[in-house]
Amino acid sequence: MSRTILIIGIGAGNPEHMTVQAINALNRADVLLIPIKGEEKSFLADMRRDICERYLTNPDTRIHDYAVPTRRADGSYDDGVHDWHHAIAKIYEDLILEVSAERDTIGLLVWGDPMLYDSTLRIVEHVRANGRIAFELEVIPGITSIQALCASQKITLNRIGLPVEITTGRRLSQGWPEGTDDVVVMLDGVEAFRSVTDRDAQIYWGAYLGTELEITLSGRLGDISETIAETRSRAREANGWIMDTYLIRRSRGPETEGET
Repeated sequence: MSRTILIIGIGAGNPEHMTVQAINALNRADVLLIPIKGEEKSFLADMRRDICERYLTNPDTRIHDYAVPTRRADGSYDDGVHDWHHAIAKIYEDLILEVSAERDTIGLLVWGDPMLYDSTLRIVEHVRANGRIAFELEVIPGITSIQALCASQKITLNRIGLPVEITTGRRLSQGWPEGTDDVVVMLDGVEAFRSVTDRDAQIYWGAYLGTELEITLSGRLGDISETIAETRSRAREANGWIMDTYLIRRSRGPETEGET
C-alpha cells in the first residue's frame, strides 16, 4: 500500500483561518513537513508551528522541518522556477523516504490555498513522475490572501456582472490585461501599481494579510501610490520580507441599477 500526501491549505496567516477539514487533515497525518525559508522568513514557519500547537491533537504525529532552497536569479525566470521546483521535489523525496514508512500519511502545510499561485501541487507531481515514491494525493483548500484582503477592506471582489483577472506584478508591469477593468495582483516584486496609467483607479492594498503584522491602505491610485510604496519599503526593512496583495479597479460608470 502506498503513502498518502495531504496538501493542506492553512489560510493567509490568521490561525483561525483553518477550516474544520484542514484541522481534521492535520490530525490524520503521521508526519507534517514545515518549510524553513531562512531567518528573515522564520515568521512563516512559526505561524505553521502555532497552527500545530493550536489544532494538532494526535500525539503520534511527527513534525519535521526542511530548508527551502533559494531560487536562482540569473538566467530566465521560467528556467529558474523550473530548476527550483525540481530541487524542492528532490528534498521532498529524500525527506519522505527518510522520515516516513509505506502507508504513512504526510501533510504539507501550504500558505493560503494550494490552488492559487502556489506550486506545491506541481512540485508533488514532479515527485510522482520521478517514480521513487508511490502515493495517493489529497488537497484541502484554504482561505486565500484575496479573500483576506477583501474582508479587511470590506469590499466585494467583483463588480456586478464584471470579470476579475488575477495576475502577477511582473505581468501587470508589461501592460493592463485586456477584457477587464478589475485586476488582483499577487507576487509583486516590482511595485507594478506604479505603471498603471489610470491614476483615477481605486487601489485596495494589503500586506501580511491575516497576521498580526497586517497593513491595509486604499484610495485613488494617483493619491496613494507613493504612500503604498513607502509603506511597503518600511515594512520590508522592519520585517526582512513582505507578502502583499492588491486589487485595482479602473474607472468606469456606475453599476447597473436593479441588479443583485
